[in-house]
Amino acid sequence: MSELTTVFYATVAFLVLVMPILQWLIRRIQMSRIYDKIPGPKAYPFIGTLYLFFGKKSHVQTNPKSDAFAEIFTMIDQRTRRYDGIHRIWVGMTPEIRLSKAEYVEQIISASKHTQKANLYRFLGDWLGEGLLTSKGERWFQHRKLITPTFHFNILDGFCEVFAENGSVLVDRLQQHADTGCPVNIYPFITKAALDVICETAMGVKVHAQTSGEDNAYVNAVYELSSLFLERLVRPWLHPEWTFRRSALGRKQRDLLEVLHGYTRKVIRDRKQALQHTVSQGNQPAEDEYGRRKRLAFLDLLLQSATDTGLLTDEDIREEVDTFMFEGHDTTTAGMSWALFLLALHPDVQERVHQEIDSIFNGSDRPATMQDLNEMKLLERCLKETLRLYPSVAFFGRTLSEDVTLDGYFLPSGTIIGIHTYNVHRDERFFPDAETFDPDRFLPENTERRHPYAYIPFSAGPRNCIGQKFALLEEKSLVSSILRRFRIRSHRTRSEQLIVNELITRPKDGILLYLEKRKH
Repeated sequence: MSELTTVFYATVAFLVLVMPILQWLIRRIQMSRIYDKIPGPKAYPFIGTLYLFFGKKSHVQTNPKSDAFAEIFTMIDQRTRRYDGIHRIWVGMTPEIRLSKAEYVEQIISASKHTQKANLYRFLGDWLGEGLLTSKGERWFQHRKLITPTFHFNILDGFCEVFAENGSVLVDRLQQHADTGCPVNIYPFITKAALDVICETAMGVKVHAQTSGEDNAYVNAVYELSSLFLERLVRPWLHPEWTFRRSALGRKQRDLLEVLHGYTRKVIRDRKQALQHTVSQGNQPAEDEYGRRKRLAFLDLLLQSATDTGLLTDEDIREEVDTFMFEGHDTTTAGMSWALFLLALHPDVQERVHQEIDSIFNGSDRPATMQDLNEMKLLERCLKETLRLYPSVAFFGRTLSEDVTLDGYFLPSGTIIGIHTYNVHRDERFFPDAETFDPDRFLPENTERRHPYAYIPFSAGPRNCIGQKFALLEEKSLVSSILRRFRIRSHRTRSEQLIVNELITRPKDGILLYLEKRKH
């Protein structure tokens, strides 16, 4: 081979290696010219602004992972407050625009254009597949249309019995901790009650989480996966699927998903067989051991829809059930726990809620009906104000499907948008003295002129939360069950109660309350 030929091949090899890097650098410079016009923290090559989270640990080492996540939440909150409604970050080599002003949020989520979720939701893909939370386009639209009827008033009315039964068990479990002079962490009690509720309403199975005395493998797997999601998010080298699947976190996720998916698939098989048996018996309504008509669960309704339309496979159903379990368990647990915390800190409001509940039940211990729950106007305002201060989902994301201009800044199609619900809810223009707990913000006369996107605990627009009525009914039922029996006081103040944001806005180290039995 001649020297000239050698030089030629060496040059070609060099260009093959270097060209992708040059293309990336050109692309990076082009993107920087667009996105770095928007204010935000300093970014560095490859790691972007994620360096701000590296090595974050609290001085309290009882739970280092929880402490680090609490610190991350505080840093994100402080960063978001620093900018006026819009700022830019770089997650590794990917720019993201973060919004915390109602007017900007409305531009993104009010129309049907930008319904695709942000890229980070792909981290949930192995878990939730293409359920309502993560799907897009025609599939999302079709499934949303099929599933919406399952949240009809008549279906929710039947779920009220499940809420009441599990609320009664919850109160009995808390009874031994009343009048002891010692605070009790109510978070694990609420967690197990919510798990019992969601398993029965979503899948039609009783897991007896409150009474079995054992940790439930399913809920433990849900918690571990939620934590794993954030751990991966702040490690850009684990974003590519190739590296993640070969990492310790990837192997751990695989093991957890075997637990989750195995359980859901087994339940689907069992319910499908039961439904087929019912059909073979002449469509007679199934009855339980006491001769009562069995309640229809979310899964039963999906199976019926699959039979009627032929549009849902068993795996489609698994994805939707897993999505409902994921979205409907942890979120309500956090909402109820934060509500009890705030009511415990405000005895004047708590007393008004007691009076409202007493006027409905008149000393009776009968279970709460749908009509009873609808009469709890003040408690509902308390729950809404709780979700303003502590939205269960403090952050969600979208991907722009076309070019947008926000506050004079040009954002091209494909831009990832992050919406900080926690900070949107603290806009002093719409919520004066925003850190104060004031349920009367949600009196009709105080909400009618408020910007429609200033309060978005269940998102808004076409992709709003399909289960928001379910969530509020469950929360009203279980919280009222506790308040019918107890007065509550908090062991911690607002400033002492730290927040951990994984996928859900949780209270760090739970909620410590003193319970006192009420005397009627």
